[in-house]
Amino acid sequence: MADRPPLTDYAALRRNRARSDPARGLFLQNLAADDITNRLPFINRHFAAPAVVSPFPGVWRSRLAEATIVADSDVLDLRTGRHDLVIHALCLHWANDPVGQLIQCRRALQPDGLLLGVSFGGKTLSELRHCLVQAESAISGGLAARIAPMADVRAMGALLQRAGFALPVVDSLSRQVLYDSAWHLMKDLRTMGETNALHARLRRPTPRAVLSRAAAIYARQFATQQQKIPATFELLFIAGWAPHESQPRPPRPGSALGRRGDRAGKQALPLSTTSQHDAHGTAQSVLPLRRSGKERVGASALRYPPRKADKPAGTRET
Repeated sequence: MADRPPLTDYAALRRNRARSDPARGLFLQNLAADDITNRLPFINRHFAAPAVVSPFPGVWRSRLAEATIVADSDVLDLRTGRHDLVIHALCLHWANDPVGQLIQCRRALQPDGLLLGVSFGGKTLSELRHCLVQAESAISGGLAARIAPMADVRAMGALLQRAGFALPVVDSLSRQVLYDSAWHLMKDLRTMGETNALHARLRRPTPRAVLSRAAAIYARQFATQQQKIPATFELLFIAGWAPHESQPRPPRPGSALGRRGDRAGKQALPLSTTSQHDAHGTAQSVLPLRRSGKERVGASALRYPPRKADKPAGTRET
């Protein structure tokens, strides 16, 4: 069977990142870095050997000067069992093998070491995706690969479990940024280094008629009262621990000595009519927990305090 083609053209990705503007284009990288570093004081642990996986090392040198910073290549330059903290910073969406990236992070951790990460979520650029689909299907009669696939909260939690992390947590933070037009948004994506680097992308310029139609659809369907267009960026924050025998473990199914209703002095309902939470014990802990409009999932979802209320959407004057 032929090898599956890669998701990302790393040569194109390096070119795109080389054209980024650190002064104006890395506001999401800085937002993610600030959020992660703000979490560290709430963890009852001193991290002596941190590592960061990031394509923009300058974002992290001022925040974690002692950290080892490596690029987000297919094979991470991390030594096995060397670190007590690994941060994967807003680049997992370009990985050809996201599970493999997370497994490499777990192997780089010492037992009971912590992974913290942030990745773009599936709601990112949802408005732009919608407009490009409508414009391209109307003009070209087909669709080209334009925006990298991104996971949602539950899919990201499943990736952490597949990678072997204990006590996984995923929570989501959405930001809407306002632009003068879709053209300004596309220009801003270039300054971020986040333009199309998919291996399956078109290898010729997109017809201007497609982009003009998409910009018109964007303005018609999504414009605000101030005649700005919003762009959604969803950040998924992840946490997981390298397995260790000291970590809490869920009870073995069937190990309970009695039913919850019996302990409360009430007659328990038959299992066939019991609610999902009663029938499955800890099912509530793996369902989404909503905090201030954000979605959080995981058995240790309350391990960290919730963020402060979201600030109003920002405006990018470009």
